[in-house]
Amino acid sequence: MRIERDSMGEVAVPDDAYYGASTQRAVDNFPISDLRFGSRFVWALGLIKASAAEMNKALGKLDADKAAAIVRAAEEMMEGRYDDQFVVDVFQTGSGTSTNMNANEILANRATEILGGAIGSKLVHPNDHVNAGQSSNDVIPTAMHVAAVAAMEEDLLPALNELHASLVAKAVEFDDVLKSGRTHLQDATPIRLGQEFSGYAAQIEYAAERVENVLPQLRALALGGTAVGTGINAPEGFAAGTIEIMTRRSGIAFTEAENHFEAQAAKDAYVDASGTLKTIAVSMFKIANDLRWLSSGPRNGIGEITLPSLQPGSSIMPGKVNPVIPEAVMMITARVIGNDLTITWGGANGNFELNVMMPVMAHAMLESVELLAAGASALGDKTVEGIVANTERAAWLLDQNAIIATALVPYIGYDKAGEVTKRAVAEGRGVREVALEMGVLPEDELDEALDVRPMTEGG
Repeated sequence: MRIERDSMGEVAVPDDAYYGASTQRAVDNFPISDLRFGSRFVWALGLIKASAAEMNKALGKLDADKAAAIVRAAEEMMEGRYDDQFVVDVFQTGSGTSTNMNANEILANRATEILGGAIGSKLVHPNDHVNAGQSSNDVIPTAMHVAAVAAMEEDLLPALNELHASLVAKAVEFDDVLKSGRTHLQDATPIRLGQEFSGYAAQIEYAAERVENVLPQLRALALGGTAVGTGINAPEGFAAGTIEIMTRRSGIAFTEAENHFEAQAAKDAYVDASGTLKTIAVSMFKIANDLRWLSSGPRNGIGEITLPSLQPGSSIMPGKVNPVIPEAVMMITARVIGNDLTITWGGANGNFELNVMMPVMAHAMLESVELLAAGASALGDKTVEGIVANTERAAWLLDQNAIIATALVPYIGYDKAGEVTKRAVAEGRGVREVALEMGVLPEDELDEALDVRPMTEGG
């Protein structure tokens, strides 16, 4: 152990730790869970700190040697070298001050080391140098937005686009497969399997559009507001310049928040973005659950499609295969919907000039993005691309569907068509056979009316 000092006195810190006294106090004070911030959030903090050091040098607030050392250390942080040094629990002070200081202390000690000083000597100071022009109250909300944007752009959108492409391909492949439609889990008028899959594809297309729509407000950053939004101790031009550097370094077009009081006191953009993720989760649940139903059986269920066989489905029933990927996706969506509630309630707890639920909101958001991206990739790669249409089974079920009598309504009216339907169901016979026996239409007109393919098209 070594002894480090902060404003409250001395603290014993592990010799191999780059973090210091403030972080160690947080470790001691918050032994709550095993949840820690992951690499995406750490990367965002590194980006902020590297850019701030570069800007502070340009403004004459930081000498060239210290700035260069901080930048180098922060770039190492962005590469993930110090992920294991972020040891503070997610459940901590609501501003995330402990995590901001965790970053500041790592960078100060590493920069000190780069300059030839002893770790803990504060040749580079965590507050005076690394945190110059900043506050936890604007750094943490900035990191929340930066990490969320990067995760959505780099992970979620590509995964959604790939899933969309897989569903579109199946919609085309299955366009000629005629089958029963179903509403209320009951037989309905005919549909083509390709049409059904085109609906799934559209859901994912709209999901990607929804993500694109929330990104602009997440790209607006709180940096520059410091403690309460007024920007105290941040030199003129610091925020705009730092954000410009962040844009250059990341390739993501970040902007400064128009109103720093809103950006720090409220988390409405985060709540809105989480609502979008919840909507995507609902879409993915619907698709995954439909695939389970459509593949159910295979002998004693619907069985209109077959999913890829990935693993044994039972420890006792030989040969049983289950829809494991759709089930995993359904569990993912449950988690995302739960995370949305956490973020919603967290957003409601902006008290006066600061939200005090930021760490748990950030963790929930990044987990949701990560899970949805992984779930979309797995659903597309391991399930959708390998789906096979059971054309004969679909045709047989359609042939048993008495609801095709709906097509007779324009010819014989609703009531008479209802009589045909009820009799066909009661007697276990086909609609055409019953309608012909009842003499509702001449045979040639009846055949035209009951041609199934036109029933799947408008007009």
